[in-house]
Amino acid sequence: MKSPLSLCLCLVALCLVAGPQSVSASKKPEKSVEKSAAKKGEPAPSEEEAAIAEFESQLDFRRGRVELPGGVASLDVPENFRYLSPEQADRILVEAWGNPPGTKTLGMLFPSDVSPLAAGGWGVVITYRDEGHVDDGDANGIDYDGLLKQMKDDSVADNKERENEGYEPATLVGWATKPRYDAAAHKLYWARELSFPSADEHTLNYDIRVLGREGVLSFNAVAGMSQLSDIEGRMKEVMSFADFRTGQRYADYKSGTDRTAAYGIGALVAGKLAAKAGLFKLLFAALLAGKKFVLLALAGVGALVAKLFRRNKA
Repeated sequence: MKSPLSLCLCLVALCLVAGPQSVSASKKPEKSVEKSAAKKGEPAPSEEEAAIAEFESQLDFRRGRVELPGGVASLDVPENFRYLSPEQADRILVEAWGNPPGTKTLGMLFPSDVSPLAAGGWGVVITYRDEGHVDDGDANGIDYDGLLKQMKDDSVADNKERENEGYEPATLVGWATKPRYDAAAHKLYWARELSFPSADEHTLNYDIRVLGREGVLSFNAVAGMSQLSDIEGRMKEVMSFADFRTGQRYADYKSGTDRTAAYGIGALVAGKLAAKAGLFKLLFAALLAGKKFVLLALAGVGALVAKLFRRNKA
């Protein structure tokens, strides 16, 4: 009898379009894996491996210079990373990982040395919120321990709402990495540890916000808690090749002319303004090789939350 995962992957492979989506690139698009046919003398791939290979063969990864949609930021993707366009990233999020459709991104980054469909695979979702220039004047005065307590208290009400809608609760365990703000680079770093009843391992949500002239560039990485040290190192690499374009950086802000956001650094972490606006916190759920990862994504001022794609059975 085929395993549920085997059936799932086979169905995914059968649902794919006949040819890869086209993307422009500074280099010839890289196919993520070689054809699934076994070479002479090698064992034939399993049904699951063949389905994964078929899916990945239709992904056009890019390296080199990448201008992100909207024209506010760019990437210089090195050999040890690879980029997917928003359309291709959506295929990972929705078709491969089982997330709800409709998430608007600027694309995704993946490490070159592991498949996004592998148990240890991970990715970075890139988004941009055009909501005005964020004043960082409150950065040094934030009590992050007190903020964490407030966020935990708020999550109780959020969980009641999730459960009422048939989704499993999410527990904010604590900081995986306490928030810190790099005032010179205008970058905010923090990571949260989350737990879900159906997940054996706690989930790591590693977040970086890059403040710009009139908006915030967001990089959200999701992995298991056991990958924390690796993700921290790899995200430093990401920051070394990602930036706003000239004229869109924080220092380019023109007081009295450019728009100013109605919130500061603390709200970016806590997401209080988003909650007050009645925005329901969103969770992406990804089932990779039997292992569940959850991405707590930010949209707008703070944590919008994407609903888990799998509802609890009544």
